[in-house]
Amino acid sequence: MKQHIDTLSSFIVGLIFGIGLIFAGMTDPSKVIGFLDISGLWDPSLALVMGGAIMVGVVAFRLAKQRSASALGGVMMMPTRNEINRPLVIGSLLFGAGWGLGGFCPGPGLTALGTGNTKAAIFVLAMIAGMGLFELAERFWHAPRRAAASI
Repeated sequence: MKQHIDTLSSFIVGLIFGIGLIFAGMTDPSKVIGFLDISGLWDPSLALVMGGAIMVGVVAFRLAKQRSASALGGVMMMPTRNEINRPLVIGSLLFGAGWGLGGFCPGPGLTALGTGNTKAAIFVLAMIAGMGLFELAERFWHAPRRAAASI
């Protein structure tokens, strides 16, 4: 029963997030491109949405650090790593390049997919392919270490 409640609450939170993206206009790639076009017709609306999200996140993380269980009784799993390393920098650069070229990041891309947006469909397919390639690369890079550790 608890798993059903967790799944339902995750669905509701995701639905609210997606609706918020739609109302903020963040499912429109031209908003992202307009935000990144600092030498042309710059659109600051994305900065306002990001600022609001950061403020909510700061408060939420502060409150979460003071708790041992979530509101539904689940275990709180807070990030423990805070170092800036090579995978983080490379991943950030790839994310930023894809965001700038496509005008989507994962949340708005999936939300726009639900509207039948063809560009969103291409983006989501490319995103899934990228995740698959990353998984294969991780297995390839870590396979020699796992084999050596088992000897």
